[in-house]
Amino acid sequence: MLTIYGRATSSNVQLVMWAVGEIGLAHERLDYGHIFGGTDTPEFRAMNPRGRVPVLRDGDLVVWESCAILRYLAARYGDGGAFWPADPGARARVDMWAEWGKNELSQAFTVPIFWPRVRTAASDRDEAALARAIAAFEQHLDILEDQLSGREFVTGSDLTAADIVIGHVLFRWFTIDVPRRPRPNIEAYYRRLSGRPAYIRHVMVDFTPLIADGA
Repeated sequence: MLTIYGRATSSNVQLVMWAVGEIGLAHERLDYGHIFGGTDTPEFRAMNPRGRVPVLRDGDLVVWESCAILRYLAARYGDGGAFWPADPGARARVDMWAEWGKNELSQAFTVPIFWPRVRTAASDRDEAALARAIAAFEQHLDILEDQLSGREFVTGSDLTAADIVIGHVLFRWFTIDVPRRPRPNIEAYYRRLSGRPAYIRHVMVDFTPLIADGA
């Protein structure tokens, strides 16, 4: 059985848990981080010297960093199918979009938009900076909107590891109170994701505990 260390409200933990759910792996998730603490103990630091979640333990193997965990799970348990193709060229296409999702889309949303809008009191919020961040994020969504034209998922007709990295961001984007431009392809994509049991269970998680007083 896999053990995942990390709280359910962490977006990076959600990325890992959604993958675990889609692949159908037996697992145990333990609450670590934020209000649960536990990441500064010697035992946890021995697993991850950065003291961050998520951390995966699979037997004697320990893996940290959410996308490294995703690649490991996909390579070991994904059966070489569409989720993480055995063919290097097909896999590179999935990995390319997963990298973009992590390094561009997610990075442009979580700290610049979600934190000031949800985890910061309105009295302490830099509204001009938030507006600039939303405008910058919309440029990334332009790319995703184009990529989803004529496709059910990011790289084609099947859900892949790229969708895990990209799609987990969308629940919070569509549920926080910010202005959003109409995007029919992304909106249809989000509706498809929202009907998947693993997405509902592991990504569409109530983030009320993260909301700052006065946000």
